[in-house]
Amino acid sequence: MAVDVRQVTVRYGSTLVLDGIDLRIPEGAAVALVGENGSGKSTLLRCVTGLQEPSAGDISVFGTAPGCGATFWRHVATTVESPSWYQGLTVREHLDLVRVVNGGDPGDGHIDELCVTLGLIGLCDSLPSTLSSGQRQRFLLAATLVRPSRLLVLDEPEQRLDTRIKGAIAAHLRMYVQAGGTLVMASHDDGFRAGVGAGEVVLTRPEV
Repeated sequence: MAVDVRQVTVRYGSTLVLDGIDLRIPEGAAVALVGENGSGKSTLLRCVTGLQEPSAGDISVFGTAPGCGATFWRHVATTVESPSWYQGLTVREHLDLVRVVNGGDPGDGHIDELCVTLGLIGLCDSLPSTLSSGQRQRFLLAATLVRPSRLLVLDEPEQRLDTRIKGAIAAHLRMYVQAGGTLVMASHDDGFRAGVGAGEVVLTRPEV
C-alpha cells in the first residue's frame, strides 16, 4: 500500500477539520481529494507528507511514518509547501540542482521536456524572485515533477494554469501513474481530474 490513512482526526484548537478519515491508496493509483473549501483537503495532504501531525489516527507511506528522514523524501515529491529558493540561481539552475541531488541526470532531456510543457523555456534564465504568481506555480510544478519519485502529493496543481498547459500536465501525470507512480492530489477541476484519470474521494466539513 502506498498510502494508508486510518481514522485520522485533525483539530485546530476547538475547530474540527478532519474527523476519523480512512484512505488507502495502492501503488500505481491516482486519487483526487475533492470537496468544498474548508473540507480539509490540504490538511490531509500535509498529514500524508508528514508536514503536519494529526491529532489522532495513524498514517503510513510505503509502510513507514510520513516525513521520517531522507529515505522518505527520496520517494515522495510534493507541492504542498512551497520551498525556499537559492538567491542567485536561475530557474534552470534550480531545476538542474533538484534533479541531480535526487539521483537524476540533468542532461537526459527531462528538464527540457518539462520546461516546454510548462511554458518555462523563456524563463530559464530568470530568478525565481522575479516570477509572477502564475509563473511561480509552473516553476514549482516543474521542480516537483523533475524529481525521480514514487509518490506525488500535489495541492491543486491545475491552479493558475491556462487550458493548454493544464491539459499537458494532466497527460504528464497520467503517464506518471501508468509507469507505476502513485498520485494523490487535491483538485477543484473536473476536466483536469478526468484528464489525469484520477479516482475521487469526497471530503466534507465535519459536523460539530
